[in-house]
Amino acid sequence: QVQLVESGGGLVQAGGSLRLSCAASGRTFSNYAMGWFRQAPGKEREFVAAINWSGRTTVYIDSVKGRFTISRDNAKNTVYLQMNSLKPEDTAVYYCAAAATTAQVMASVNYWGQGTQVTVSS
Repeated sequence: QVQLVESGGGLVQAGGSLRLSCAASGRTFSNYAMGWFRQAPGKEREFVAAINWSGRTTVYIDSVKGRFTISRDNAKNTVYLQMNSLKPEDTAVYYCAAAATTAQVMASVNYWGQGTQVTVSS
């Protein structure tokens, strides 16, 4: 089992920045690819970004490319999502996820966090 706990959400004005963190515990963190998803009110949960076990490979949805950066610190068992130039449409609950590979992060997540709310005001 892997336990994931997100933090760093909050209220920010459009154009602002937030950094989300996800602390993992349980099995060896570096064995897993990690990802971030989000779910806006009335919408399905969508994939945002993923990073492989070493941090060398990252994947993003088009709408956040150039604005969001996913990274990880395996020594701290933590994955981050730096969000810049935030827009009102980024408002959602953001979830951390873990799976064996980045492909599996996007297709079949093994573990989820509880989520952290991000609200971007216009």
